[in-house]
Amino acid sequence: MFNKMFVLMLIAISLTMVCLVPHSIAREKGINTFTSPTLGAKFVLVPAGTFMMGSPGGEAGRDSDESPQHQVTIGHHFYMQTTEVTQGQWKRVMGNNPSHFSSCGDDCPVEQVSWEDVQGFIRKLNSMEGTGKYRLPTEAQWEYAARAGSATRFHAGNSDDDLLHAGWLKTNSGSKTHQVGQKAPNSWGLYDMHGNVYEWVQDWFRLYSAGSVTDSAGPSSGSKRVRRGGSWSSIAKFCRSANRDYFGPDQRSGLLGFRLLRTQ
Repeated sequence: MFNKMFVLMLIAISLTMVCLVPHSIAREKGINTFTSPTLGAKFVLVPAGTFMMGSPGGEAGRDSDESPQHQVTIGHHFYMQTTEVTQGQWKRVMGNNPSHFSSCGDDCPVEQVSWEDVQGFIRKLNSMEGTGKYRLPTEAQWEYAARAGSATRFHAGNSDDDLLHAGWLKTNSGSKTHQVGQKAPNSWGLYDMHGNVYEWVQDWFRLYSAGSVTDSAGPSSGSKRVRRGGSWSSIAKFCRSANRDYFGPDQRSGLLGFRLLRTQ
């Protein structure tokens, strides 16, 4: 009788463990990732932290607007889309496809969208999902996410050859965009932070100031919006984590798309 009860107790414990473990794993995954029900897009959690924004004086290919290098604290975790917004995802929300490279297909990045077009997309997506959490990353959040703890020219290393493993640029793109997520991600699971298409960020362009800042959102007004990351037509220097570029908010280009940030 004792042996029978002991066996039954072991079975009950085993069944309990079988039920508990998957839920525990699901909770853990739920903390670190999020999938948009509308877009089917995956987001990964980027932890709060501190990094050096801009480039050091000796970095190959640097420009003067990347100075002074300064300490930035990202005070809050946020979710970052693992890839650029694709043509298929844009169509789900807006019902059209403005891309120059539309023949590339639904899994290629949407491009030829202005900063203002992107704001319309974000407003509609937030409305569809009954939230207000989607937006563009700030310039600081974008560079922090692109670096993923690295201090090198690219998240994959310092040499131009390192970049070929991480992005599509003039050297290897064949003068066109490519499906997202085909190159090596950074250590936080983000793809295409270098090349394929430039990415709009939230900020107006401004020159950096010396001194540490926390959760920098840039100036409240300006004439140009910042774009980051380089594109399929860029040489390596323009794909560096620190590289900055800017464009009028109403301008469109086949070099230029975006990815989303989602607040917690």
